[in-house]
Amino acid sequence: MENNENIYRRKLEMVRGIPLFWSIVEEWAQVESFQARPDYLLISTYPKSGTAWISEIVDMIYKNGDAEKCKQDAIYVRIPFMELIIPGFSNGVAQLAELPSPRLVKTHLPVQLLPDSFWENNCKDPKREIQKVLQFLGKDLKEDVVNKILHHTSFQEMQKNPTANYKMVSKAQMDHSVSPFMKKGIAGDWKNHFTVAQNEAFDSDYKEKMKGSTLEFRTEI
Repeated sequence: MENNENIYRRKLEMVRGIPLFWSIVEEWAQVESFQARPDYLLISTYPKSGTAWISEIVDMIYKNGDAEKCKQDAIYVRIPFMELIIPGFSNGVAQLAELPSPRLVKTHLPVQLLPDSFWENNCKDPKREIQKVLQFLGKDLKEDVVNKILHHTSFQEMQKNPTANYKMVSKAQMDHSVSPFMKKGIAGDWKNHFTVAQNEAFDSDYKEKMKGSTLEFRTEI
């Protein structure tokens, strides 16, 4: 097996013009042929945009607000990262094949790269707020259960929950001493890391590459 530096620092490869981790591209046939079912629920997000948060909310809804059931295993085991395939470490497609239905599926793939089976089976793709997710799932939970979910999925609670904050991942895969998975839970922290020059360079590059797009991101609190 390759050493960790070789595994994690190899150049990104392209799939239909989208840069992806090299090992995902090498095993792309597994991802592309993934067979979703109508009762699968797809959590599709941009990286670092609240994925763990919405995942924990949805899992708690499926477990009727029982936090102890959610703590029986790490979030990346309860909701596998479909396309994440790293030799000797992870295979999201294989993980999902072992889970009973209904399965919860995490992905960061853009819509044009999603396996066709998700479109064919009209799998669900939840958004953010808990009430919207409940409505989306056609579920009606009692107020005390919703309050449990609100508490358990707050940033403060998830930050100290090892089954949700990725601290159960080995140091070789994720070194929290370098960069913790769950940081501050606020928008605008980039100002503490970008210099003025870096921010200007980013803005210039972004405007050029996103020319003609109406997509907007909130970067302030």
